[in-house]
Amino acid sequence: MRLLRFDRGRLVSTDFRGKAIPPYAILSHRWGDSEVLFEDLAAVTYEEKAGYRKIEFCAAQAARDQLQYFWIDTCCIDKWDLRERSKAINSMFRWYRNAARCYVFLPDVLVAADASRSAWDASFCASEWFTRGWTLQELIAPASVEFFSYQGQRIGDKTSLEPLVHKTTGIPLTALRNGALDEFTVDERRDWAKNRKTTEEEDAVYCLLGILDVVIPAAYGEGVERAWRRLQMELEAAGSAPSIIPFSQNEQFVGRESQLAELEAKLFEYSQATTMAIVGPPGTGKSQLVLEVAHRTIQRNKNCSVFWIDASDTDSLYRSYAGIAQKLNIPGWDDEKADSRQLVKAHLSGKGERQCLLVFDNADDVSLGSAHLSDYVPQSEQCATLYTTTNSDTAKKLATPNVLQLREMTPSMALRVLENHVEASLTATEQQEARLLLRELSYLPLAIVQAAAYINTRNITPREYRSLVARQKEAVPERDSELPKDGLPEHDMTGPIATTLLISLNQIRGDSQLAADYLFLAACMDRKDIPLDLLPASSPREREEAVKVLSRYRLVARRPAESSLDLHKLVHRALREWLRRQERLDEWTGNAIRELYGVFPGDNHGSRSKWRRLLPHAKYVLSHSSAEKEGGDRLKLAQKCAMALYNDGRWREAEELFVRVMETRTRVLGDEHPDTLASM
Repeated sequence: MRLLRFDRGRLVSTDFRGKAIPPYAILSHRWGDSEVLFEDLAAVTYEEKAGYRKIEFCAAQAARDQLQYFWIDTCCIDKWDLRERSKAINSMFRWYRNAARCYVFLPDVLVAADASRSAWDASFCASEWFTRGWTLQELIAPASVEFFSYQGQRIGDKTSLEPLVHKTTGIPLTALRNGALDEFTVDERRDWAKNRKTTEEEDAVYCLLGILDVVIPAAYGEGVERAWRRLQMELEAAGSAPSIIPFSQNEQFVGRESQLAELEAKLFEYSQATTMAIVGPPGTGKSQLVLEVAHRTIQRNKNCSVFWIDASDTDSLYRSYAGIAQKLNIPGWDDEKADSRQLVKAHLSGKGERQCLLVFDNADDVSLGSAHLSDYVPQSEQCATLYTTTNSDTAKKLATPNVLQLREMTPSMALRVLENHVEASLTATEQQEARLLLRELSYLPLAIVQAAAYINTRNITPREYRSLVARQKEAVPERDSELPKDGLPEHDMTGPIATTLLISLNQIRGDSQLAADYLFLAACMDRKDIPLDLLPASSPREREEAVKVLSRYRLVARRPAESSLDLHKLVHRALREWLRRQERLDEWTGNAIRELYGVFPGDNHGSRSKWRRLLPHAKYVLSHSSAEKEGGDRLKLAQKCAMALYNDGRWREAEELFVRVMETRTRVLGDEHPDTLASM
């Protein structure tokens, strides 16, 4: 936990992880468009932000209460550090409960100092603070809650204003007085948030986690009903084996019965755990199949833990293991210096009565620097392992002979998938049209889902969509002569994913050019964890609306918890090829370089988390940009990346970039130029 204080007029942050936490005040407020962030503290740019006024207010009020330290969510959590952010979300209720004072800043309570008490009361009860989801725990958790107007004038506290607070919120007095929350049923506690609003619909459930004393991974995009069912499952599983499955069960999942049966039969064959792998091309539904297996496992075997691990890259793997360590309460899980991968491996390798299933999703690259993915897999007869990968060689190395090849769906199975995703019921005639459409889409699940999203959004029939597919395919052969000689699949714009993408893209460009621009920008960066800060907009609301457009067409996967989004591998490839054919790839690569250079931080230690998240995108755009474009922002971005890698101890990668910067400056500026000499 980080706490703030002023030292000789300068705002400083102190990290108390692993140390005794001193008494502190905490600020409850609603976020604005110009808040002071964690990175602003290191850059000493916090006074320029409008939100600095709230910091000054909190510090002054804490000083009056003889409190040296205070906590504010905007700048005490490093939002670029996903592990820290996840831990903070799960610790928030406890932090508020342990605060010596909680100050509620109400900017919409604007009343003259000499106004009547009834005017103050009316303005207080009308504050939007009482209508927001996340402020619920900020009202209930702390013992001391004080309310302040926009002018910083004290209105009263939770005790003196208890009748008004009770009347406005409907929360029982016992809960407001910090009584035991387990005296109330789950449904009663859920009702407290019933009429509250949240930016993300799932937050209507997630804001109750602390109040219900439950920890589940956030899975934004699942919808409020699925989030609630997942929370219910966690509550019902209180006496069952602990599990982490970050996605709710897909009620629209159909088909793959034979593969499901084989997986369920073999994973714990003869009561002993087995290692298996599912291999298949991108977009064939590997993750959805494994998700169904995971949920069926915990439903049928209450004594079996299931842990979902994102194995797509080193950072994702580490975060998954850290979550497991915390869930199992393994000693040392909260030690920042401990390797959670080794903690979990040792714990699950020990002799235990409970069975365990580890799901490693997207295990395409099993090399983790000097280590190998298998180095972190527990060795136990009780622990089954299931991998998904697109690489046949990887599957064989990890799970021979138990490798399941996932092939294309059957026509009947594909029809069931489409019917489950299309909102309107299909008539017999429409079903026949749907069968023809599915054949055009090669029965590929990802293409089917995107087609269904378009049909739902535009309210059209399968026949009308099939006409769009035909027109799109007719338009592509005109440029077939441009197909590179390598003949790689990503250069084929007649495939089902490229076809469904371009149909949606044509519509999106008419509805929201900004949304289309976001797709083009994302195509020039690494496809995973693209921070929303890289998407230019005149306001957060404008950005949010554009991202929602892309979500409706199922072209991006949102990560609101990380304020970022992902593109599927096939969508990313098709977008890049379309830009190349339109002769706009260099243009948008340049735009990506400019946006990255604008947000890429300096090399001070306080920016480490930020540059670590931006480095994959910077390295991608630098490696995919033309050598002829060496000057300007590209060269400056390369220099920033090199310094970040150097300060992160990644010497070899840093050296390669430093040399490229030096060679470019030598060629462009000459041997004697000061910048060239500095590079040397």
